[in-house]
Amino acid sequence: MVTLSTPPSKSDITEPVEASQEVTPLPFEQPLVNLQDKIDELASAGDDLSVDMNAELTRLRKQAADVKEKLYSDITPANRLQIARHPQRPNFLELVRAISPNTWIELHGDRGGSDDRAIIGGIGEIDGRPVMLVGTQKGRGMKENLHHNFGMANPEGYRKALRLFQHAEKFNMPIITMIDTPGAYPGMDGEEKGIGQAIAFNIREMARLKVPVISVVLGEASSGGALGIGVANKIYMLEHALYTVISPEGCASILWRSAEHAARAADALKITADDLMAFGIADGKITEPFGGAHHQPKVLANRLQIALKEGLSDLASASGEELVEQRYQKYRHIGAYELVDAE
Repeated sequence: MVTLSTPPSKSDITEPVEASQEVTPLPFEQPLVNLQDKIDELASAGDDLSVDMNAELTRLRKQAADVKEKLYSDITPANRLQIARHPQRPNFLELVRAISPNTWIELHGDRGGSDDRAIIGGIGEIDGRPVMLVGTQKGRGMKENLHHNFGMANPEGYRKALRLFQHAEKFNMPIITMIDTPGAYPGMDGEEKGIGQAIAFNIREMARLKVPVISVVLGEASSGGALGIGVANKIYMLEHALYTVISPEGCASILWRSAEHAARAADALKITADDLMAFGIADGKITEPFGGAHHQPKVLANRLQIALKEGLSDLASASGEELVEQRYQKYRHIGAYELVDAE
């Protein structure tokens, strides 16, 4: 099991980190934002600060550090959902270019006349070995998100993914999928083209692949839209990622007739990395930089690369038949239940 919840490795420490960027604060971080505004206001006074004001500045900075520590030590599933959906969270293509900087060849199309931009795939390289990288893609800003349909694939996206999986199997390349999607596209067009069938077909065919398959949940992984590229020998989750059968808003709308109860639903659904590891669904958790992956994307990419190398190394010696059997047994034993005496 790969669990990078310990202090960062030597390679994390020596990895150069990009200059800090302006990060959009999240709603639950507002108390920290308010404190930082006060600190900035005092600091901007510069040489005009009196001794008493300097003391106040020191006090506020300590208070801000304490608030930040408490925010992220008492983080709730609803807070994690906000982090997972952060508009600056590293997406599939950004991480691919970071973990495979010298080799990335995108492969297009489902061979049926379509090239869904919500699912992107191609050949990269991990630890000197060619791998097939396939993932759901979200954009930066409205224009890119519309281009990638907010990471919600149509049937042709899943058919493209399956074509790439079969290409990888033919040339004995391990497969790595990265998932960040609110679900498959729920529009009429997708239904008319057979979205349910496309996802079901992918699930069946992925179970039969005779090459190693590793899936990584980057942000949110919801419903069949995630499963369509998520049947794997190993499933890793980023620390603040969520894997769920339905979004908390959707669950709340069904159970309590209002999406306002989304935070309550997020608690009840048990969708965090720790929850899914306890259920035997996830095989490992990749720790994010403090505050979320969007604060230090390069550090996150380095940790992801380490986890993938370890995962591929664990699966390297298994035969095709052993990989299929291991995958079968994994999904047969997922979950937890309690036997109750009928008497």
